[in-house]
Amino acid sequence: QVQLVESGGGLVQAGGSLRLSCAASGTIFVFTTMGWYRQAPGQQRELVARIPSMGRINYADSAKGRFTISRDNAKNTVYLQMTSLRPDDTGVYYCNLDQSGRIYWGQGTQVTVSS
Repeated sequence: QVQLVESGGGLVQAGGSLRLSCAASGTIFVFTTMGWYRQAPGQQRELVARIPSMGRINYADSAKGRFTISRDNAKNTVYLQMTSLRPDDTGVYYCNLDQSGRIYWGQGTQVTVSS
């Protein structure tokens, strides 16, 4: 079993920055993909960025140039550094781990960007 615990959300003004963290615990394989998704009010959950153990990082178009995803494999932790935040970045941000096709989700952390 895998548990994901996110932290780092909060309220920030437009143009500000936040750093989200997600620590995975339990049985973690060597090759995994970790990522961040967000869900705005009334909207479907959407990909923000994901990073495999090896390989290319993917960003949503809205995140390119503003957000940076990184991971510390020794700590089984993934980070999302968000800069130049906009009100439409508001939502609940969920950590995701894909392990041999089995998907795990964190409980989510709220990010609110005020204008």
